[in-house]
Amino acid sequence: MASDRIPGIDPTAAPSGTGCADCLAGDGPGWWFHLRRCAACGHIGCCDSSPGQHGTKHAREAGHPFLASFEPGESWMWNVETEEYYEGPELLAPTCHPAAQPTPGPPGMVPADWEAQLH
Repeated sequence: MASDRIPGIDPTAAPSGTGCADCLAGDGPGWWFHLRRCAACGHIGCCDSSPGQHGTKHAREAGHPFLASFEPGESWMWNVETEEYYEGPELLAPTCHPAAQPTPGPPGMVPADWEAQLH
């Protein structure tokens, strides 16, 4: 679905940082696999494969259904309520974490057996 005006998407909302805000605040094991950005408020959370699954948790708790990838080279949006991909308006830069930032991350927090801990 393509549109430049989708309720629940604010293209002017800045990202909350370059990593999962919840993991960095001490919620869960403190590391992520991939990152997702709330298209309504800019909250950066980790993907559903990550142990914390903070992106979808934020979307549901805040009533902000649209998540955008926050990975370099990806430009998709996902609606957690309808489970559909969307092509929405371009979000305020930056649209991904720094390319030099490792995946998974953050550095120093990823366990050696991280692949076994993915959902």
